Amino acid sequence: MRYIPHTEAERRSMMEVIGIQDIDELFADVPADVRYPQLDLPQPMTEMEVMRELDMMAAENANLREFASFLGAGAYNHFVPAIVDTVISRGEFYTAYTPYQPEISQGTLQAAFEYQSMVAALTGMEVVNASHYDGATAVAEAAIMAVNVLRHKRRTIVVSPSLHPQYRQVLRTYTQGMEMKIIGDELDGNDFHALIDLCDKDTALVIVQNPDFLGQLHTPQEMQDLADAVHAKGALLAVATDPIALGLLKPPGDYGADIVTAEGHVLGNSVSFGGPYLGIFAFRQKYVRKSSGRLVGETIDVDGKKGYVLTLSTREQHIRREKATSNICSNQALNALAAAAYLAAMGKHGLRKVAELSWHKAHYAAQQIAQLDGYEVVGDKPFFKEFVVKCPRPVAEINQYLLEEYGIIGGYDLSQEYPHLGDAMLLCVTEMNAREEIDDLVTALGEAAAPMIRLEVTL
Repeated sequence: MRYIPHTEAERRSMMEVIGIQDIDELFADVPADVRYPQLDLPQPMTEMEVMRELDMMAAENANLREFASFLGAGAYNHFVPAIVDTVISRGEFYTAYTPYQPEISQGTLQAAFEYQSMVAALTGMEVVNASHYDGATAVAEAAIMAVNVLRHKRRTIVVSPSLHPQYRQVLRTYTQGMEMKIIGDELDGNDFHALIDLCDKDTALVIVQNPDFLGQLHTPQEMQDLADAVHAKGALLAVATDPIALGLLKPPGDYGADIVTAEGHVLGNSVSFGGPYLGIFAFRQKYVRKSSGRLVGETIDVDGKKGYVLTLSTREQHIRREKATSNICSNQALNALAAAAYLAAMGKHGLRKVAELSWHKAHYAAQQIAQLDGYEVVGDKPFFKEFVVKCPRPVAEINQYLLEEYGIIGGYDLSQEYPHLGDAMLLCVTEMNAREEIDDLVTALGEAAAPMIRLEVTL
């Protein structure tokens, strides 16, 4: 059945206004032989039959409730308390979109304000917007902000090679045509001194990641020294980070970062086969006029009551796009709300516990894998929940064995982005991985190292 809101009289009236006699005249420019094509569609199905077929299709997915996963690389399996879905499933949040009318959007606006406040505390920054599309977009917006802050007089962006490779790709795609020069990620290794050597009078921003894409941590002193060196060159420093790690580690705002970005899906949002995600974007107060995205402020109305409104958002941001500092106007409001609900439910002690569990379980896994013949845990720096393992054979073969024989989703194959590492995988362990799963992983990796396994897999 179809619901058509207009009456026959209303349709005739509209057709008279635009000067047509029949609805078909609206499609006069479409060739007659393709206006109503014959569609070879299957017979209709009942709702019950459709649900059965969809369930069968869904069962083909390797979902994280049935499979143990050690795959991270930007998408992480963390526990989501039930309260999060309960909150975001409320109709006033789930269907709400625009907060531009504060008189009817106080709930949405307050939720965004609370999100901003908690993320500011978490990152050690002064201002947070609400929000960007994902972590990659946030990195690209950091580059645009830096260029705008420095009044377009500097247009070179220096990028660490250990920044997420997909973030670097999005950065280049996002800024093409903006006359920016992006360098640094062609370097091997992760030497901050090499990044500083690339900085000159045209450098607007240096972007690094901590923990970096390969899982390694840089100490607060290393980061402070980097920030001081970048600032001495007249540039800004952006740090991409992991919000869960900040439950345990010193926040970037405390060691001199000007802009902090992160992938926020780990805060109460599920992996969901790749999204939607949440771009966290935090920065210093003095740059607030150069920020894209929504900023929610707390105020007092004419009756003296507390209220929330969008603030410091220029009209050009939304309408006169050719004069805007950024052309991103939408956001991931529901995902930001989930992050706020997660942070409120977990509190600082709960978030620290998640970080500690991820840390200890990852280090237990690394210790066990390091004892296996043919495997080597790579890196001379501490790590958080991800680490690199050199393997005795191609990662694709090992991962196929893990999945088929043990129902384990293995690590990320680094051969394409970091070929100098050889056959290496990036393994991720979070609080969701039980010790039994880690032990099974170690056993399976040991078996996958045997020469006979390769024959069984490839045949």
